[in-house]
Amino acid sequence: MSPTVDLRAVPYTLDDPSVAWVESTLASLTLEEKVGQLFFNLFHFGADTFSGNVGSNDEILSTYGIGGARYHGGTATQVQELINSLQTSSKIPLLVAANCESGGNGASSSGTYIATGAQCDAARSDEVPYRTGLVSGRESGPLGVNVIFAPIVDILTNWRNTIVNTRAHGTTAERVIASTGAKARGIRDAEQDIAVCIKHFPGDGTEERDQHLVLGVNELSPSEWDSSFGTVYAHHIDAGVEMIMAGHIALPAYSKLLDPSLADADVMPATLAPELLQDLLKTRLGFNGVVVTDASHMLGMTSAMRREDYVPRAIAAGCDMFLFFNDMAEDFGFMVEGVRSGVITAERLDDAVRRVLGLKAKLGLPSKQAAGTLLRRPEELEVVGCEEHLHWQAEAADAAITLVKNTLDQLPIRPETHRRIRLYYLDIPGGGIYESSPKARDTFAAELERRGFEVTLNDGASRVKGATLDYRSEVDAAIVVANVVGYAAENNYRIRWKTPMSTDAPWYVHEVPTVMVSLNYTTHLHDATMVKAYINAYNDTDQTIGLVIDKIMGDSEFRGTYNDLVWTEKWQARL
Repeated sequence: MSPTVDLRAVPYTLDDPSVAWVESTLASLTLEEKVGQLFFNLFHFGADTFSGNVGSNDEILSTYGIGGARYHGGTATQVQELINSLQTSSKIPLLVAANCESGGNGASSSGTYIATGAQCDAARSDEVPYRTGLVSGRESGPLGVNVIFAPIVDILTNWRNTIVNTRAHGTTAERVIASTGAKARGIRDAEQDIAVCIKHFPGDGTEERDQHLVLGVNELSPSEWDSSFGTVYAHHIDAGVEMIMAGHIALPAYSKLLDPSLADADVMPATLAPELLQDLLKTRLGFNGVVVTDASHMLGMTSAMRREDYVPRAIAAGCDMFLFFNDMAEDFGFMVEGVRSGVITAERLDDAVRRVLGLKAKLGLPSKQAAGTLLRRPEELEVVGCEEHLHWQAEAADAAITLVKNTLDQLPIRPETHRRIRLYYLDIPGGGIYESSPKARDTFAAELERRGFEVTLNDGASRVKGATLDYRSEVDAAIVVANVVGYAAENNYRIRWKTPMSTDAPWYVHEVPTVMVSLNYTTHLHDATMVKAYINAYNDTDQTIGLVIDKIMGDSEFRGTYNDLVWTEKWQARL
């Protein structure tokens, strides 16, 4: 039996009128209206190629009575207009979520990037994650966002992991608690009535595969999990986190401990595992808030069983909200049938809806709706991308950019001594989520030239290197920029050369001084162990690129701190 919610306890702490609103609203809902409250729908600007939305926004709200909304893309103005429209048309005010993992850029295309989890970790200061959370709240609240799907509280222990390599805040529970705790405080200090949602329970970072493509598995023993991920979740639960996102990640050892009847074939991702959600999370750890699934299109969930089975099973297992429709009518029907058939008991349904309504009450959504203050005003958007936030972006970059190695003392490189630069730009065209842009390549070249360098971009499409002495007579130094971004298309995002044994590959490390800069993943030394000077920069903003060049030239000190995963367990990476 799943523990039932206490609306007067943390994280809700509702007063009597708010509890009364929850109970009266719950009592007034039909079965179908209760089911609607379980769903987060994904709204799009332009073509919808993912969520399967059918009909206008008003039709979606009137037909399905959804409990929550998320959206994809959009400027600050577009997002605000969308959310105002949705809230105007919704009978019960909506939870509206944004993925603000790195700042306000997760809420709108106009928003300010501050720092990824890896960048926060490298800065080794509470200030950077705190400001990341503060900007996230300041820039998303005026849009109408009231839930932030962040911080990520995963612990990165496997250097091959591509999903949270840059998103995790550290390699130990202590580092993750310190950094994500600061980020969560920043979100709350923005004073925008925003709920915090940590993710991805029971924890990513221990394996290399992507749960977008295959079931994720956390192989830790119960005692190992208790002392690592369990400590992190306990911290945030004690701090009053309102929502936890369950990942499509199995925790086999703990599942079998809690339910000895389970065979290997019975082990499910957390989103479908009552022993993890009800027994571990809600009972042992005492979480009293809302559990939401990760996106239901991910193969870690879709490969578990038929969709008509896992849609209601997620709620029956202990999730309180279901993230995204596939086919709206079909998924809604699956959930309704799950209630009617008894897969979801009446008690579990009411408890889930009560938790959802309770969070809406805590955020003041019903009272704001009644007072006519739920909608946000255009003038509130002035904070988005403001000068203060851009200043913090630069300070975060300066604090985090990390010199991992410089074993031949090749730095600094300056136009007075190394005027002619051969620039190598590495990316992966097409494919994953959050793809890189060639803009970073152009910015890097332009910034180098502005500082007095002569830059030649290597095309990498040839294997013909020419005479090495000619190369050395034409090139004073090489700068290799890796901007490999993305996931959900393959289980491995490493460096890929344009052609076999491409001229891009660092054959030239002993011909001229060579510096490699990663603008995203922190472990690219694995594919370029021969490089003697290597920098992790964590992102590709114009500010960061300018600061990286400052540091290459010796005009600014490197301040960031790397973790041991950068060496990828390869002794030659250190040489």
